Amino acid sequence: MQTVEAHELMKVFVTRRISPEAMKILTTAGVCEVSLWDSEEPAPRSELLKGVQGAHGILCMLSDEIDAEVLDAAGPNLKVISTLSVGYDHLALDEVKKRGIRVGYTPDVLTDATAELTVALLLATARRIPEGLEEVKNGGWSSWKPFWLCGNGLSGSTVGIIGLGRIGMAISRRLMPFGVKRLLYSGRTAKPHATEVNGEFVPLDTLITESDFIVVSCSLTPETQGLCDKAFFSKMKNTAVFVNSSRGAVVNQEDLYEALSSGQIAAAGLDVTTPEPLPTNHPLLTLKNCVVLPHIGSATYSTRRTMLALAVRNLLGGVQGTEMPSELALSSLKSSC
Repeated sequence: MQTVEAHELMKVFVTRRISPEAMKILTTAGVCEVSLWDSEEPAPRSELLKGVQGAHGILCMLSDEIDAEVLDAAGPNLKVISTLSVGYDHLALDEVKKRGIRVGYTPDVLTDATAELTVALLLATARRIPEGLEEVKNGGWSSWKPFWLCGNGLSGSTVGIIGLGRIGMAISRRLMPFGVKRLLYSGRTAKPHATEVNGEFVPLDTLITESDFIVVSCSLTPETQGLCDKAFFSKMKNTAVFVNSSRGAVVNQEDLYEALSSGQIAAAGLDVTTPEPLPTNHPLLTLKNCVVLPHIGSATYSTRRTMLALAVRNLLGGVQGTEMPSELALSSLKSSC
């Protein structure tokens, strides 16, 4: 573990190596004693518990479980948790609220990057691009054949978006130029901004049964946990493609495997799984019609730099008791669905 600027007042613990630019913002603010887990890999649990001791602030990643044990280890000094993510299901929010700890997160700045990746994943899955690459490499490409490696196109299709929030809208905007005929969405309420993409607010069952492509883009909440299960997949068209770039736990992966292996649905593309990383011997990875990516939705250089700068400024605002650029309103949490 590396310690920087040890003479300053407020102790903060950063759970992973961050960019030099973000570290400069943090250290030149002149208010922090910074302890850093100087690795691209997560800190072992014992090091995380040790690192947060006495901290006034924690800058964490989506893969860090900040539960009651971590909060107890940090102690009563802890004022703020700043997470480098738009999601916050890795935080024990009930405990956080109970202790009066503020939370910063990084919405908006990753919207475009995540939407781009989702569309890329949808296209790669629907048009069987990974399969095609493999055939080129293994000698399976013998000649041009009329129906070899045929997939599904977006033109004239019906797309269903589960969760038409910021990212869901950004995905929808990018899909429309492909000639999508209908765009359906479901959630708690109709969204006024859906008119921009001619979105139709429909019951979830209607979306499932009528869509050629289903994209999951909602928050993980008690209502969405395990939402995409056997009953869900059984209602989909057997030609339909399923894409998830939200949270892995929204999907029952055993039921998804059965749906894919039995031909109940045509294909699936996942940027998120449970757990992460997905074990290399997981059944989903044996299927040609399942494309799995390693949670890279926001992985552009500019997006990650912007996220880090925002996370650091949230942290500084929290430890100083001042305004945070992007503070999670713990009293009014709602699903983005």
